[in-house]
Amino acid sequence: MNTATKLGAYVVGLAAVFGGAAGIGTAAGPVGKADEGGHGSHGGHGGTTAGPVLPGGLQVSQDGFTLHPRTTDVRPGVPTDFRFTIDGPDGKPVTRFTPLHGKRLHLIIARRDLSGFQHLHPTEIGGGVWEVAVVLPKAGAYRFFTDVRPEGAKEALTLGVDVAAAGDYRPVPLPRPEQVAKVDGYEVKLAGALTPGKASELTLSVSKDGRPVTDLEPYLEAYGHLVALRQGDLAYLHVHPDGEPGDGRTEPGPDVTFYAEVPSSGVYRLYLDFQHGGKVRTAEFTVTAGPSATVPDQGEGAGGHGEHTH
Repeated sequence: MNTATKLGAYVVGLAAVFGGAAGIGTAAGPVGKADEGGHGSHGGHGGTTAGPVLPGGLQVSQDGFTLHPRTTDVRPGVPTDFRFTIDGPDGKPVTRFTPLHGKRLHLIIARRDLSGFQHLHPTEIGGGVWEVAVVLPKAGAYRFFTDVRPEGAKEALTLGVDVAAAGDYRPVPLPRPEQVAKVDGYEVKLAGALTPGKASELTLSVSKDGRPVTDLEPYLEAYGHLVALRQGDLAYLHVHPDGEPGDGRTEPGPDVTFYAEVPSSGVYRLYLDFQHGGKVRTAEFTVTAGPSATVPDQGEGAGGHGEHTH
């Protein structure tokens, strides 16, 4: 089987998984829940709802708004100016947005095996067209998520679409769960556990050279941002810390506390963004939720690495 055939078969398989994701997500219930401090998930997934809520990122369209990639040729390892629009109910690109945490649009990228995480902030170049320099490091299908609130939308939306980087897809085993992640000389410790269907307290403590970091810098109006992706369908959860810079009670480290609600038992990958010394870094963890969730002992440890591209 040649390379193109391999990737084609892989994408067809993803289509089958993605097609069933709506049913899975609806049964699972809400992904995010607003915490007492007023910070919840993007996309309005938190709070009380009248019925089942589809987890974020499983839909390319919601409430009449659609994520529309305009760039179709992305090669692995090659810098690409990726363009896309958020089309409104009239089919035209939306040009007016309500900022979310200091940005009009957030773009999150992860390969289907949960590797290659990126958190980017595209620029609108005119007529509702967004552009951002993207490098997809290896072949495979990547999920592109947009956190955005178009004018006229009743809530913030997390829309998702698959983008393929052609080539021989070789999935990376998910690292086993660990309580410590190391990134660029920093050590981040995770305390707490995910309980399906309930708000779970997670505290991440940042240190460097064995000493607590007590001067974390505000990044997007917070001392940390946390994204969780569910293994399999990549259901998306984006929560923010309990408290914010300047509120008179939140310290700039070493601890950053989140309240997150996952929709089901399973395996999740957590990505913590924090800023220190003028750079944003990402610490990554594999976490299981529920007693039946297990991860095969295939990795070399959860670890975590990556500096953002802005």
